[in-house]
Amino acid sequence: MAQNIFRGLGIALVTPFTEEGSVDYASLARLVDYQINNNADFLCILATTAEAPCLTREEKDKITEVIKDVNKGRIPLLKYCGGNNTRAVIEEMKSTDWSGIDGILSICPFYNKPSQEGLYQHFKAIVQEAPLPIVMYNVPGRTGVNMQATTTVRLAQDFPNIVGIKEASGSLSQIDEILKYKPNNFEVISGDDALTFSMIASGAVGVISVIGNALPKEFSRMIRLEFNGEYEPARKIHHMFTELYKLLFVDGNPAGVKALLNDMGFISNVLRLPLVSTKIETKQKMADILKELRF
Repeated sequence: MAQNIFRGLGIALVTPFTEEGSVDYASLARLVDYQINNNADFLCILATTAEAPCLTREEKDKITEVIKDVNKGRIPLLKYCGGNNTRAVIEEMKSTDWSGIDGILSICPFYNKPSQEGLYQHFKAIVQEAPLPIVMYNVPGRTGVNMQATTTVRLAQDFPNIVGIKEASGSLSQIDEILKYKPNNFEVISGDDALTFSMIASGAVGVISVIGNALPKEFSRMIRLEFNGEYEPARKIHHMFTELYKLLFVDGNPAGVKALLNDMGFISNVLRLPLVSTKIETKQKMADILKELRF
């Protein structure tokens, strides 16, 4: 039976671009090293925060190789493979080189709005062909459909190779229901930085974080304190991030965290259309908060 190894601080890794708009592989390598050296527990690559819809297959393949070369097996890698065409997702899985990757993140189908039974059948078809453990990704704000707790638990019970779910529904009651009824080998991972403190307190095992790109040491400290039952100091760190949580997403993701990383000297503040850089006033507010947050 597969076990979930994606616990603690996971980073939803950004894709740095040069000022000319090509992938900045040198900055990517530095960023991966920075994450690993500052308490990241695993990396989630080529998903939403990576601007994956705007990358070519060749770029994705090279990004994967750069990350694997820098990582050298130090921490687990969770790579995205998903979509709203079940057959195409399966074909992509079969044609991908999964060496050096530890698991697959796969999103609920977006745009075509399947029923709960449709969601179940989609993941059933995928997991039966998957070469690695699957972490499902429920993010109704992006997909237009919410996978209900009963569907999540049903999939978890029927398919041991589905080891977890990245839950970004924003509903703590739904997440509590999953945690209450899930099988032991299945775990819940936060998909929302702002809810991570509450979700871990309820039984989630970690987060796939956007803010962790810039502040891995600080955010992982909050998580580790919670794991140790030290909720009061963890809560203080959570509250220190409150304003930043909002600012990071006010102009879309990953515009906020790229602006933050730019202020820290890691990357150019460049995104690919249709995404654009965060507003100047938002960037300045985040820069001011950043000065107070380094602890």
